[in-house]
Amino acid sequence: MINKIVKSTAEAVADIFDGAVVMISGFGEAGSPIELIHALIDRGAKNLTVVSNNTGSGHVGIAALIENKQVKKMICSFPRTTNSIVFPELYKKGEIELELVPQGTLAERIRAGGAGIPAFYTPTSVNTPLAEGKEIRVFNDQPFVMEYGIRADFSLVKCKTADRYGNLIYNKTARNFGPVMCTAAETTIVQAGEIVELGGIDPETVVTPGIFVKKVVEIPNPAEESKLVKENRRYPW
Repeated sequence: MINKIVKSTAEAVADIFDGAVVMISGFGEAGSPIELIHALIDRGAKNLTVVSNNTGSGHVGIAALIENKQVKKMICSFPRTTNSIVFPELYKKGEIELELVPQGTLAERIRAGGAGIPAFYTPTSVNTPLAEGKEIRVFNDQPFVMEYGIRADFSLVKCKTADRYGNLIYNKTARNFGPVMCTAAETTIVQAGEIVELGGIDPETVVTPGIFVKKVVEIPNPAEESKLVKENRRYPW
């Protein structure tokens, strides 16, 4: 019997090893898997390469993972946002690496990785520092930059609803990175707001089929990152 449900976040992240490439979903709070990230902090895996839209806020979530010196490199689009405190300081000190990728390019690199596409060409970043050292080709008299697809060892993803097969539906902007990250990792780990019985999700509404998901843990009342930041909370608590 297929059953991908695990009992705890600790069990969910137990296989993440030192030096792993980890994709972490999130486009705002709807898709940020705070509980899984905090479980990864407790797990203690180090020298991670993290692929995400940003570097986190305050001292929780991804920011806390970075602050705990578990991340050696970030691949992201927004290394600094309004409440980014940790990453900018460590980057200035040369204590963490950064690969800056335009947001649309980042999403497409992940999608390509999940689709088995090794590389593609895009006009984004032509004639900018982000194109330096990359292959440029001209199509129809327009230059394009070659970008490589991205794959990961693990993806940490937040969804709205799941079943024990690992079929997923999302809440709003959680779909921006969650679905493509599920396809681009060897092991996808999901925290779900609710887990329903088989048949509880209309097949026509499934966004991520269970074939792309390895583990699901139920988090009925997930933390709100903005609230934690406003309260100046820090993880570990």
